[in-house]
This record gives sequence, structure tokens and C-alpha cells, in this order.
Amino acid sequence: MSRWLSIVPVLALAVSAAHGAPTAAEDDLHRFMAEKGVLSRLDAVRERITDTTSELVVTAMGFLGVPYRRGGNSADTGFDCSGFVKAMYEQTVGLVLPRKADQQAAATQAIDKQDLRPGDLVFFNTMRRAFSHVGIYVGDGKFIHSPKPGAEVRLESMNGSYWQRRFDGARRVLVAQPSPAAEP
Repeated sequence: MSRWLSIVPVLALAVSAAHGAPTAAEDDLHRFMAEKGVLSRLDAVRERITDTTSELVVTAMGFLGVPYRRGGNSADTGFDCSGFVKAMYEQTVGLVLPRKADQQAAATQAIDKQDLRPGDLVFFNTMRRAFSHVGIYVGDGKFIHSPKPGAEVRLESMNGSYWQRRFDGARRVLVAQPSPAAEP
């Protein structure tokens, strides 16, 4: 089973890269993938990722207005930036991220800014050191975060000059897939 999951991206790319009418080889590949159940597994994985990402963003939006608190990691006490990200991932994905923004950056996979998807993490240099601030990308050039003392969890555009100048990178949280034994 794990052998199939490792080749799924290559097979999906081969199928989706077709331009114009499919060739006989592409038809054979598609039929083979369907017979082996690869297509249905690929769709299930894609759906799980989409559902989890949507849930993460919707959950995070539910915390708009919660006050900033240095070291805070709950809606009751308030959040700092990394406490907010950590809490959102624990509540929606069940994944425990490190506590500090720089540690979260180190524990996640670097991606290009143009590859950002909702649920990815965006990092900024706001304290004259790399990865000193983190937020959750929600799409359309916006992110949600807990910005600073006296402020609240809010949605902001990454296109503002302040955030553009301080952008430090984007990261993707890789969620482990269930082991083959756990699949039906």
C-alpha cells in the first residue's frame, strides 16, 4: 500500500499533464490507476487535506477579536502569535507544533510565496530577528494572526508595506498520513 502512495503524485502528474485528447498510453494508465484504486485513494487524500485546511481557516476566523497576550495560548487568556498558531493546529488537525515562531519555522517545510495555500504558515521579521512573527495564511493574500500587545487576533493583507518589508518566508505544515494498516 505505501508503495502506491509514494507513486500517486507521479501518476497524478502524468494524468493531469495531458494536453488535448488523451493518448492510448494515458488511457491505459488511467484505467490501471482506477483498477488498483489509486484514483479513489488520491481523491480521498485530496478531500481530507481540503477539509482539514478549510476547518483550520474557519476555526481560526472564529477567534477574531481575542486579545493579544504575550505567552498566551488560549482564547480565555489571549494569544501571542505562535500560541495562536499552535492552538489552531492542535484544535483542528490534532498536531502539536512547537511553542515559538522560530521553532515552528524549523519544524515545517519551506515553500515559495507563490505556492501559498490556506492553512500554510507565513513568517515575518518583526523584532530584528528571523521568524519572530507567525500567522496562518487564509488565501487571497491575507493572513490571520495575533499581532502585538494592545491588539486582537485579526485578518491582514500581506500586501501592506509593513508586512511586505518584513516577510521572512512561507512554510507548510506536513500532516502525517495514516499508516497503511489504518486504512480500510
